[in-house]
Amino acid sequence: MFKAKRYKLSSGLKVVLVDMPSSPTTTAEVRVETGSKYESSKELGLSHFLEHMCFKGTKKRPSAAEVHKAFDELGAISNAFTSSEVTGYWAKAGYKNVLKILDIVSDIYLNTIFKNEDLTKEKGVITEEINMYEDKPEAMVAELFDREMHGNQPAGLPVIGNKKSINSFTVKDLYNYRTKHYVARATTIIIAGRFNESEVRSRINDVFGGVPRSKKFGKKKTKISHRGIRVVHKHKDTDQAHIILGMRSYPYKDKRNRVVGLVRGILSGGMSSRLFHRLREELGICYYVRALNVPSTDHGEFGVASGVDPKRIDIAVAAIIDEFKKLKNDLISREELKKVKISMISKMYMSLETSDNALDHFSDRSTFYDDLKMPQQIEKEILAVTPEDIKKVASELFNSKDLLLAVVSKNINKIKLKKVLTLK
Repeated sequence: MFKAKRYKLSSGLKVVLVDMPSSPTTTAEVRVETGSKYESSKELGLSHFLEHMCFKGTKKRPSAAEVHKAFDELGAISNAFTSSEVTGYWAKAGYKNVLKILDIVSDIYLNTIFKNEDLTKEKGVITEEINMYEDKPEAMVAELFDREMHGNQPAGLPVIGNKKSINSFTVKDLYNYRTKHYVARATTIIIAGRFNESEVRSRINDVFGGVPRSKKFGKKKTKISHRGIRVVHKHKDTDQAHIILGMRSYPYKDKRNRVVGLVRGILSGGMSSRLFHRLREELGICYYVRALNVPSTDHGEFGVASGVDPKRIDIAVAAIIDEFKKLKNDLISREELKKVKISMISKMYMSLETSDNALDHFSDRSTFYDDLKMPQQIEKEILAVTPEDIKKVASELFNSKDLLLAVVSKNINKIKLKKVLTLK
């Protein structure tokens, strides 16, 4: 299907090349190991703000219009993202244009010019982005869950920052933050799709050879505190209650995550999954329900999210808790586990059919796992999981030390909800 390799430049900058010989497209990304977890208390949202500003113009392309025109002339799609731990700039186009999209993406990363007038406009744009999320109860409940789980530290705060912090940023802040974090040792160039390797290597050496070799700044370790069973609520006048019921899980490199992935699949990996069948088909209590496993480099969270009738929150929570208990106490049948494995493996391969998705897979492997594990290896690991493994990990995962229910709705009865929050 494809071959993946990686190497380093003398500066410490990392390169990942994913060769997909039959792909009609190629995707290029510059990924930087910085995000909201790298920010000080005065920098909340600055990583994300900087990502927005990097499309406002460069020395070669002096305006945002010229940057976007350069992509459009190639028929390319482009975007960027900021998470708590990484920031990325990427573009995808027909494979013959790989060197051209690499040129534009590198220009954004290396040569953006920050101007006061653009800064002022973008403060308005990001303020409206915050307003957009505040109008989405699904996003609001995720933010509420993170804040209650982690408190006033980066893992508990929104990547986007807040309106006060956004409006405090200056052009000098942008330049200082970029100078500090956009350095060779924190940067990875990823190319996935069809390309001439010697041409790509030569262009990367030419373009990225001058990336600053300053030291890479780390992030503060997330503090873990166990607070027991609790319910947190945020009022919003909605017709549906949005909930996340969850607890702490495991960081990226923890081997139990392979089993947790299957636990997630058992609960909500399709329309025959346990939670879908229980909450939607049996109880008729929701439209969507999904289990989530969210690892980070030094912690993780597992949860179930759903939108339910506000008068039946307790019934939904009790049903989810019941499914947790079944996985803790009863061995899953080999037939059901086989079905989930086949589904998980099939979805993995389907997700790798395009150059941008293959890029995401291998860039995450390189960044968070420090390997380029092939899907065939992951398939073997999935197939090796036993019913006993599921029960063991579920028993460890589903405990009351950090059991948290976050709810966004009109009103709730906390006493009533706490009564059903038991995993014993």
